[in-house]
Amino acid sequence: MRHEWEFPEKLEFLFEPHRYKIAHGGRGGAKSWGFARALLIQGWQERHRVGCFREVQKSIKDSVHKLLSDQIEVMGLSHHYTVLKSEIRGANGTEFLFAGLSDLTADSLKSFEGLTRAWVEEGHAVTRRSWDKLIPTIRAPGSEIWISLNPELATDETYVRFVKHPPPDAKVVQINWRDNPWFPDVLEKERQEFLRMVSVGLRTQDEYDNIWEGLPLSTVPGAIYPNEVRQLEKDNRIRLVPIDPLLKVHTVWDLGWNDQTSIILVQRLGSEVRIVDYIEDTHRTLADYFADLKERRLNWGTDFLPHDGDAKNLQTGKSAREILQALGRTVHVLPNMDVESGIKATRLLFPRCYFDADRTQRLIECLRRYRRQINQTTNEPMGPLHDEFSHGADAFRYLALAVDMMSNDDKLKPIKLDTRGIV
Repeated sequence: MRHEWEFPEKLEFLFEPHRYKIAHGGRGGAKSWGFARALLIQGWQERHRVGCFREVQKSIKDSVHKLLSDQIEVMGLSHHYTVLKSEIRGANGTEFLFAGLSDLTADSLKSFEGLTRAWVEEGHAVTRRSWDKLIPTIRAPGSEIWISLNPELATDETYVRFVKHPPPDAKVVQINWRDNPWFPDVLEKERQEFLRMVSVGLRTQDEYDNIWEGLPLSTVPGAIYPNEVRQLEKDNRIRLVPIDPLLKVHTVWDLGWNDQTSIILVQRLGSEVRIVDYIEDTHRTLADYFADLKERRLNWGTDFLPHDGDAKNLQTGKSAREILQALGRTVHVLPNMDVESGIKATRLLFPRCYFDADRTQRLIECLRRYRRQINQTTNEPMGPLHDEFSHGADAFRYLALAVDMMSNDDKLKPIKLDTRGIV
């Protein structure tokens, strides 16, 4: 059977052999559409095992399953592919599988061994931890990793790793709306309307360049701490911060299970706050984190837990405080403070802080990307967005409550929490 399919010229490199294939750019460039078509063609020509990934996939609706299914129909490949609820199978043994990288464990990753193609969609959101898990798994002879992304920040792990400093045998292409010969009229009208909003001050040129031209933003829309993070960089307070063995190392926690648990390791000398390390992970017990901390053999101070640190776990019947104390840790549960007051207190903390550039890179990224939800109708900022970056930012907010209780002897510094002067 003879097939002739339309395909963007800029994406013809997808049919060349490269270990990494990266397409980045703005809206309307046909990246996802082109990736789907190329993979379906290759899976029709020969047997492939294709993993389709994104950082977070709460259901199959979050994946490219629907995009691939639609393209199978449009391309006339229904005779070859069978679309199932959670996977797609080809008559020649080709498989398309779907997963969220943030949920993958060492055991679940084993089910993806033998992949010949890995497509990572919305690659800008993929973390270093996820890349470090995925890349070694894609090791079949001739296997390839395909990445499509609309950049967000120039500091995004994926943008730095694959666009700014691509690895050997990587083909990197920028593709935008003007490179798409089938750019639809409805999107052109949206683009023109966006330009109109820029001209009257309702949107910024920075936003237009990001959404339509695929250029990284200087800060994310609705960012809560953009000025504070910029000042950290300007003052060279993101640098090498050695751990002083004479100072206590305190920890500040944001607790999670399906969501991330975040642990900030802090030393204090006078008014100076040194952020010396950061731990973030999911689906691990408190005993696991205790073992991780114990291995570091540091001069431990106090573990500061959020107000829910006294809540009883339904499975164990014990609180986080009780579990950590039973393991020999010194624990203090912080009082509850509403989020907005906590954010105000956190702004006052930033000028006192020094961050280790290597060990706290993920925490800095969380602070850089901590943002408010934006009302799509009024464009007004609302409360903080709960996403994969908010947990580290929440832990840092708890640090603002804990920092003045941190001592380098074996006693907490007593303080009276008062936020009346915070504006």
